[in-house]
Amino acid sequence: MRRLNFLMAAFVAGFAVASGAESQGPSPADSLTYADLADLALPSPIVAHVLVRSSVGLKGARASNVAAGMTRFYVEAEPLSLIRGPQGLPAQVGYLVDLPNDAKGRPPRIRKKSQFILLATPVPGRTGELRLVAPDAQLPFTALQADRLRTILRDAARADAPPRIIGIGRAFYVSGSLPGESETQIFLQTADGGPVSLSILRRPGETPRWAVALSEIVDDAAEPPVPDSLEWYRLACALPPVLPASSFGEAGPRQAEAIAADFGLVKRGLGPCVRNRARR
Repeated sequence: MRRLNFLMAAFVAGFAVASGAESQGPSPADSLTYADLADLALPSPIVAHVLVRSSVGLKGARASNVAAGMTRFYVEAEPLSLIRGPQGLPAQVGYLVDLPNDAKGRPPRIRKKSQFILLATPVPGRTGELRLVAPDAQLPFTALQADRLRTILRDAARADAPPRIIGIGRAFYVSGSLPGESETQIFLQTADGGPVSLSILRRPGETPRWAVALSEIVDDAAEPPVPDSLEWYRLACALPPVLPASSFGEAGPRQAEAIAADFGLVKRGLGPCVRNRARR
């Protein structure tokens, strides 16, 4: 216990937990959507399955910025498996976590040998110490949750992974030779500068078709992204409700109206980006 107290004091003295005065309790792990997990996993250098060895509730100066109704804990845990982490982890890690008290104001218990999934970043200069990437980035371990996170991170590591969307570029509309025939192409701006575009094709008597191109070439056989996939997440959770005025360029009123309608078709096809985590 003396060693734990010494390490805990040194750790807390130079560390800010990943929460602020407006922090809320974590969302139940079984209610987390694909978007919730992707929000947590993608920016996390470390995603680990751990076994709790000890935990201590902090008070006073060590928990001076904890939100009302919460208790801060210093936890020491043994990594059981590494879902993500290029350099591995030591045999024991420590981290801070703020958890909600019960209805009577009593602090929760973190039982020894409890298993969690941590989504974290290393604390610079402190080997074995981690900082959760969000207040609710300590998730109860289940094999299903671990598999969902592995899938997200595996897809993100692929060479052809869809890039992060940061804006909307120009949109172009071309009418066909037949009444009701048209094609719209909407170019998206990405974090890495890679090409991403949406194409919407309408033909008389047919259901409108739309697809995503992740290269300069639009594949006629391309399909909309599968729901709860990384490609779906990049679009459904990043595209704005409507196109910005700058996207219409020199399009006339009728062309602009058609482009806007086609973008609406894409948005409806993607469906909502549902998030159940408390926003911070």
